[in-house]
Amino acid sequence: MSIPDTGPLVADLSSEQTHNMPLSPYVAAIRARIGHDLLLLPSVGAAVFDERGRLLLGRHADDGLWGTLGGAVEPGEDPKVAVVREVAEEVGIAVAIDGVIGTYGGPEFQITYPNGERVAFVSTFYACRVLPEDAPMAALDDEISGSGWFTRAQALALNRRPWSDRTIPDAFDWWAAR
Repeated sequence: MSIPDTGPLVADLSSEQTHNMPLSPYVAAIRARIGHDLLLLPSVGAAVFDERGRLLLGRHADDGLWGTLGGAVEPGEDPKVAVVREVAEEVGIAVAIDGVIGTYGGPEFQITYPNGERVAFVSTFYACRVLPEDAPMAALDDEISGSGWFTRAQALALNRRPWSDRTIPDAFDWWAAR
């Protein structure tokens, strides 16, 4: 699915389904042993830019907050492969990586899910661009209910995930310096 350019909010991906974060078999096995205790996970984020320097953000189905696309790195998975996979799963587009924006962690990257499970992410953020639309894809999960292209000012005005206060400005700074 391509993300058309019709203004800041450009695609509504919502459904009537209950939105649950998918749990990999690896994380499920750890959760079976540690319960809801804090789990440290490697993750990736994608700062996907269009040719005008706007950033693609997704509205998360579970809380309605906006953020960059991304997710956990699976055991044995190259982080670069993980970020491309996550973007494809969440919004159905193929991307190429143009660089590394930074690596992040800390209190803003700790989450307590509605079921009480706690996760702390250490995340590498990649600058990406959309590949030509010669092979349209479909989103594979229901984590993202909407998506759009945003300028810096528009992105920072959204209700967003806590870590976005660090990653979004850094992403736009990367774009400006390229």
